[in-house]
Amino acid sequence: MTSTTPQTDTPSFEVHRTDTPVPDAEREASLVSPRFGTVFTDHMARVTWTQGSGWHHRRVERYGPLQLDPAAAVLHYAQEIFEGLKAYRHADGSVWSFRPWANAERFARSAHRLALPVLPTEDFLAAVTALVETDIAWVPTGEETSLYLRPFMYASERFLGVRPTLEAEFLVIASPVGPYFVGGVKPVSIWVSQDYHRAGAGGTGAAKCGGNYAASLLPQQEAYEQGCEQVCFLDASTNTLLEELGGMNVFVVKADGTVATPELSGSILEGVTRSSVIELLTAAGHEVSERPIPLAEVLAGLVDGSVSEVFACGTAAVVTPIGRLAGADFDHTVADGEAGPVTTRVRTELTDIQYGRAADAHGWMHRLV
Repeated sequence: MTSTTPQTDTPSFEVHRTDTPVPDAEREASLVSPRFGTVFTDHMARVTWTQGSGWHHRRVERYGPLQLDPAAAVLHYAQEIFEGLKAYRHADGSVWSFRPWANAERFARSAHRLALPVLPTEDFLAAVTALVETDIAWVPTGEETSLYLRPFMYASERFLGVRPTLEAEFLVIASPVGPYFVGGVKPVSIWVSQDYHRAGAGGTGAAKCGGNYAASLLPQQEAYEQGCEQVCFLDASTNTLLEELGGMNVFVVKADGTVATPELSGSILEGVTRSSVIELLTAAGHEVSERPIPLAEVLAGLVDGSVSEVFACGTAAVVTPIGRLAGADFDHTVADGEAGPVTTRVRTELTDIQYGRAADAHGWMHRLV
């Protein structure tokens, strides 16, 4: 069945509904306690780009496998980028997203860095809206649940040669999710990698591309072997400064109420949640500094008590307390069994805005349906 979204000042997507949707009972069962990134909705949004025609063929179609030529450029030269955002069901049944234009702008920056075509913000937002409208029944209603949206772009041209692709595909897929960490909100343990780096100066660290995450997997495996749940990277230049976790930004809370987070050096992803947390903390009266943070300073602060909390943040995990920092020659407890007051307060304030439980004084929420 084919229909077209109502004409507006945003790009219009043709909607081709699947003839074999997931049965209602099976879908409802999957929404009760969804695990992150394991179940996907019935449809996906898609836009095609070619050098001659630009962005065209905007559609929502059945979720399913992609047909890739073995010589597709993405398979050989890793020209691909992605984003992550969520759709939240509010108490009145409406569905909202959190600062999606910020994700669209970062997606454009990532595309530029990876020499991919830049997708207009209007297309990004229209694709997200069209997919959520089509699969609105998949937006869960349970506590700490949402519909995770994964926009991504890849080089689809059939060509073996090191140059920017002349063809690309942009898609959005969606997955109902619960808390990112199994077991809910509790302090996680972090292994500080001193042998591997996620990115370096002049590299792709500020872009959201798969290569950065692939580079984090071996040290992440090392973290698991050391009994930790996540890995934290140091800077590639001096191997002394905190940068970020494999997929989250990090914050350090001092006992005097001041807060610090690593500055955007070009090798750190500019997180949407990160900037929101900075704004919320500042509004609450905390002095927040974006600066180089030596690992030695944090470890010394944990010993003498001048560091009271450490937390990480990102779209998937929201705000997550860090309870342990460990490395080859140190192992320190940050919090024992519960989040600190600053972490708890900023997480509650942020999620209350996202789920519509508190007024959105910042104008961050965008209604999708």
